[in-house]
Amino acid sequence: MRKVRRSELSADTPVFGALADPVRRSLLLKLAESGPRTATQLATGYPMTRQGVLKHLGILEAAGLVDACKQGRERRYTFKPGPLAELERWRRAITARWERRLLRLKSILEQEKDGVHSTIR
Repeated sequence: MRKVRRSELSADTPVFGALADPVRRSLLLKLAESGPRTATQLATGYPMTRQGVLKHLGILEAAGLVDACKQGRERRYTFKPGPLAELERWRRAITARWERRLLRLKSILEQEKDGVHSTIR
């Protein structure tokens, strides 16, 4: 899977789709907190089959959020935070853009306010 640059992140980026589902977010959290797990281990506590969990893990793997490593007959899934760092950089860039816009709006409103006060005097 190729690395996604910040400028390429959009609503159709696989990371957004992967994180949109609460089960997948929960699986990621479980992997982040407890370390590598098999699909069978992850399936405990979910109202779905192991196959259902595997489908979710496949989506997380395609988004680069988990890595699957075969150990004997089992596949262990590990959390990979890299795409979340890219997502955080993207979020910061969007936040900075909006903060600049709000500061410009504030400046315009203050100038208009000062202009109204100067014409009343």
